[in-house]
Amino acid sequence: MDAERLERPSTSTTDEKLEEARAIILADRRVTIEEIALQLGISQGTDYSLVHDIFGFHKVAARWVPRHLTEEHKRNRQHICSSLLGRYNREGDNILNRIITGDETWVHHYKPETKRQSMQWKHPSSPSSKKFKSQPSAGKLLLTVFWDSQGPILEHYMEKDVTVRSVNYYNMLRNELRPAIRSKRRGSLTQGVLLLHDNARPHMAQLTINTNLQLN
Repeated sequence: MDAERLERPSTSTTDEKLEEARAIILADRRVTIEEIALQLGISQGTDYSLVHDIFGFHKVAARWVPRHLTEEHKRNRQHICSSLLGRYNREGDNILNRIITGDETWVHHYKPETKRQSMQWKHPSSPSSKKFKSQPSAGKLLLTVFWDSQGPILEHYMEKDVTVRSVNYYNMLRNELRPAIRSKRRGSLTQGVLLLHDNARPHMAQLTINTNLQLN
């Protein structure tokens, strides 16, 4: 009886089933093993063997990227990179020393303790300690930092409940960053500073652009 079963062709791995399974996968690359098995009327184990062993398919996650770039975005970035490379070829390392960059980050009043950090030595007779999953939310402030090749130049903490707007960013550049550069990097303003930051709205406002031109 066992010999007869071994010689009996498997209906789940016939050419027709193989083609059906391939068509399902090619039609929807996100289809699951369970869904394929249900459509073909076969077991999930058999379906897994079809997909992985016979077809050689393996499910992988898509690579995350910051954002989708249009052709115009790509051309602009290529133009900017080419311009910076051209300036570096003309000016050498001097242009790198003129670059000042900045960015923002949230700074919390305290960092909640993790479960691992709360671990402690305990004797069998000692009472068990408790670690609450929910903790009061820590307050936070927005920190803006500017630095160059020599190190930090300015640390600015935004006032509580104040959002970053073009006027606030302009005032910080004019009333805090300029004096900090003049104090910590003597002669840099005379030579000209190249302010490098991202394209957030406050950074791209006309007030910011005008102030940036004054630093050059």
